[in-house]
Amino acid sequence: MAKIRELKPEQLYHRCDPQSFKFRTTDELADLKGVLGQERAVEAIDFGIKIQQDGYNLFAMGPTGTGKHTIISQFLDARSESREGVYDWCYVYNFEDAYKPLALRLPPGTAREFEHDMGNLVEDLITSIPAAFESDEFQAQRSEIEAEYSEREQKPFEDLQVRARKRDIALMRTPSGVAISPMKDGEVMKPEEFEKLSEETQADLTALMKQFHEEIEKLIQDSPKLRREMHRKIRALNEALATELVAELFADLLRKYADLRFVIEYLEQVQADVVESCDAFRPAVQEQAGPAAMILPGMASPEEQLKAIVDRYRVNRLIDHRKTKQSPVVYCDNPTFENLVGSIEHMAEMGNLVTNFTLIKAGALHEANGGYLIIDARELLRQPYAWDGLKRALRSNHIHTEPLGRHLSMVSTVSLEPQPIPLKVKVILVGERQLYYALRAYDSDFTELFKVVADFEESLPRKASTSRKYAQMIATVARREGLRPFDREGVCRLIEFGSRLAGDSRKLSVQMMHIADLAREADFHAGELGVGITSSTHVDAAIEAQEYRNGRFAERMRERVDDGTVMIATRGERVGQINALSVYQVGGTAFGQPNRITSRVSAGSGRVLDIEREVHLGGKLHSKGVLILSGYLNATFTPTKALSLSASLVFEQSYGGIDGDSASSTELYAILSAISGLPIKQSLAVTGSVNQFGEVQAIGGVNEKIEGFFATCKANGLHGENGVLIPQANVRDLMLHREVVRAVEAGQFHIYPVRTIEEGIRILTGVPAGRRLKSGKFSKDSVFAKVEERLEEFAKKDDPKKSKTNHDNGRQDADESDDDDAVKHRERSRRRRGGRR
Repeated sequence: MAKIRELKPEQLYHRCDPQSFKFRTTDELADLKGVLGQERAVEAIDFGIKIQQDGYNLFAMGPTGTGKHTIISQFLDARSESREGVYDWCYVYNFEDAYKPLALRLPPGTAREFEHDMGNLVEDLITSIPAAFESDEFQAQRSEIEAEYSEREQKPFEDLQVRARKRDIALMRTPSGVAISPMKDGEVMKPEEFEKLSEETQADLTALMKQFHEEIEKLIQDSPKLRREMHRKIRALNEALATELVAELFADLLRKYADLRFVIEYLEQVQADVVESCDAFRPAVQEQAGPAAMILPGMASPEEQLKAIVDRYRVNRLIDHRKTKQSPVVYCDNPTFENLVGSIEHMAEMGNLVTNFTLIKAGALHEANGGYLIIDARELLRQPYAWDGLKRALRSNHIHTEPLGRHLSMVSTVSLEPQPIPLKVKVILVGERQLYYALRAYDSDFTELFKVVADFEESLPRKASTSRKYAQMIATVARREGLRPFDREGVCRLIEFGSRLAGDSRKLSVQMMHIADLAREADFHAGELGVGITSSTHVDAAIEAQEYRNGRFAERMRERVDDGTVMIATRGERVGQINALSVYQVGGTAFGQPNRITSRVSAGSGRVLDIEREVHLGGKLHSKGVLILSGYLNATFTPTKALSLSASLVFEQSYGGIDGDSASSTELYAILSAISGLPIKQSLAVTGSVNQFGEVQAIGGVNEKIEGFFATCKANGLHGENGVLIPQANVRDLMLHREVVRAVEAGQFHIYPVRTIEEGIRILTGVPAGRRLKSGKFSKDSVFAKVEERLEEFAKKDDPKKSKTNHDNGRQDADESDDDDAVKHRERSRRRRGGRR
């Protein structure tokens, strides 16, 4: 009989030898250059940044704590020296359509200067235009025009007065118009004198006055034409003055921005609008309303009208890169729709919400335009319409700034439609692998827009070269964080912690967040002791402190085992009862806990009943593991006929969901014990999944599971027979707590690696599993021989077909009982209806 294999203490913990390092403290090490263990991701990032075709944006995926954000930011900072494609952007008034502001592109650092220049221009317009119109020269020219047209208006009337006087007719101006009266001896004739005239004379005078009245009417009709002509001349004079003055004010700006075609076009539009609106700048025109003029509600005062006009000439500086020395790298930590594409704000004015081009605000896409934008994918997908807004911008290569309420159909007020801004940006989404695969599967646009994936590793091989780089990384963190230097023993302890974190003694975790946290906490403990160098004892203290802070739930679970509330036996033997091992995840903490599995068997139809599944507490993977057991039992013991067995399995005192197949080998051992009648040693616990060929397969959380059972055995008293069976494939993962290693060294605890069910059942029962002989029987007094004998007894007692028939009959009887009730109900209904059917 082969000797039972047991792991040696040195196989339980892969130590890091301090003598493998030549430094005394990490102060002697140079900073780590490049990125540790992320060559694949770095190459993908480098490719994604260098390729310029559309759609080659990046998705950086990997678990939290691998330093994705930090690595990407450092990588981009080192590779974004050029400012090619980086521009300043301004929004200005659109004189053709006020609701569609224009976007002006300016060289980097020019926007602020342009905004300042336009502000100065507005101030010059407000002061220079009124001064020019109040000048003596302009007033003289205006007076000359007014005098000319006044003379042209008065002279025909004066000539008519002269002609009328010669005909003894008086033409006199009155407040109500022109009065016409006959004259006698140079004086206006009184009415009674007119009555004394002969009828013929009266008729002649009346006809003459009518003739002059018609001429006066004609002069009155011509007067507005003269006034309009005068106003046209005055307006032409005003425009000529304004044109000359404005041209002088704009001359410097037009020369300054002569190389910027769009700016020149905009300035020309402003210049034309100023000339057209020059009357609004003149105080004399504003004062025409006078203090007694009525301003109705909602009617703007002259001052408000002037402000509204000059505000059109101001500039909304959207993006200013005067301090940017390289391509912008922007991290958007709150990627809402408006924070990405910009927003249009509103303000209250006389009870209404109003907006204008100066209230357009930039978003992260504007800030990153010409550079790189980093977004957390999970946060992006949480925000309404943010993902859609980003996709629209990347597909169209333009930034469309519009209110989110328009998408939600919640805004009925008139808003703006700013001119879209051309977009050239590399977007880097950072998230977990599940998000990447979900987007790839369910969003057809995703693969079109994000063609490059940077897959960040969780671990790297543990060897001499990587351990040296790990030490450099610890030195870099210590210097960057202002921590005390670590000695060689402290570095080795951090490396060992990295292996434990990776779940594999041959690897090192690159989840640098956890390593850096432990380094900081170890530095704290060193500081509490007043030492200048951090060593392994301080790292151990930090690990123990972390375990204590996060261990309340695990401690309470173990208390329930220790006080007997949860029944776990660590001594003696039981038939059909075995200790299984589970891992619980609470927050960021994982810990192991033993569970009792029991099995009962009887003659039956070959069904293995999973009680957890029947009550919907078992997950799919657990149910799969149980179903595999039927295949193993059938193929091993009754390959030529049906299995005459009914077996039940249950996790005792389990009141929550169970998933995973890591207990399937444990359940098989319990069934074999229940069938054979051979007891299982309760001093042992088991973990490992099994396939249909009886091979024990690797599982996760092996360190936590072993430590969980060790804690229970320690509380009940170690007696030298306690131990755990683990899959052989998990030996490489072992990085056990030193207390467990010491117990193994002392012979108080044992860890057995098993490859097959045959190896495991021998350890658990002390009886060989047995092998099938040429006779077709299993070797005598073996576990499998007893199992097969018991199954044959079941087959003789209850034929499988009969069992199935009885089982079906029982179900049929219940169905027939239901049918009888239905028939009786129909009969009663028929009688109530008078026997009609």
